[in-house]
Amino acid sequence: MAEASISLDYFSVDQFRCPVCLDLLNDPVTIPCGHNFCKVCINGCWDQEDVKSFYRCPQCREFFTPRPVVRRNIILADVVEKLKKTELQAASGHCYAGPGDVECDSCSGRKHKAVNSCLDCQASFCEDHLKPHYQSPAFKKHKLVEACAELQEKICSEHDKLMEIYCRTDQSFICYLCMMEEHKGHDIVSAKAERSEKTVRTGNFYFFKNMPIIIIMFVNLCFSIILFSYWK
Repeated sequence: MAEASISLDYFSVDQFRCPVCLDLLNDPVTIPCGHNFCKVCINGCWDQEDVKSFYRCPQCREFFTPRPVVRRNIILADVVEKLKKTELQAASGHCYAGPGDVECDSCSGRKHKAVNSCLDCQASFCEDHLKPHYQSPAFKKHKLVEACAELQEKICSEHDKLMEIYCRTDQSFICYLCMMEEHKGHDIVSAKAERSEKTVRTGNFYFFKNMPIIIIMFVNLCFSIILFSYWK
């Protein structure tokens, strides 16, 4: 007989949470009132009520005596296991690099999203491949920065530092060592600020460049409104 497939699309994760620990059910059991709990959780609750000689459901407060024998709900356990696998697959999908993301240089096959770039390695790394930089003494002095694309083009060829500054005097991107040496006293801003202003300037340029067309369109619209009002 073919195994029936269970679609989890119509279920909420909250339906499979233990009312006691609020986590996904682990080794689920169903008690006489129909409510489900982790086996460890319900046994822990009832162990505290042994002196009372009666046992309550933590959710609906129904009383039981004697203490019910709990057995693993096999069907529910199977559903929860499938739900956990679905969540893990969805979570791992978010780790892959998408359009506009910086890819990990160490990943083989499908690339994961990089979380940091290393100026010393001149490479970008995902969470897994970044671990050696935190765990190994060999990487202790490496400089980590926010993940950035085309890293090598943003490294100062003279000082091997990230070019985070823009010199307006010389119209070039520089590092902080350049700023203190040959660019000392120049008009400087952060590279991020310069890129933002450049975007605004570019937008304004195209706006004013197309101003005659905009004026003509506005005049035509006004003329059409006047004609419409006249013939109405």
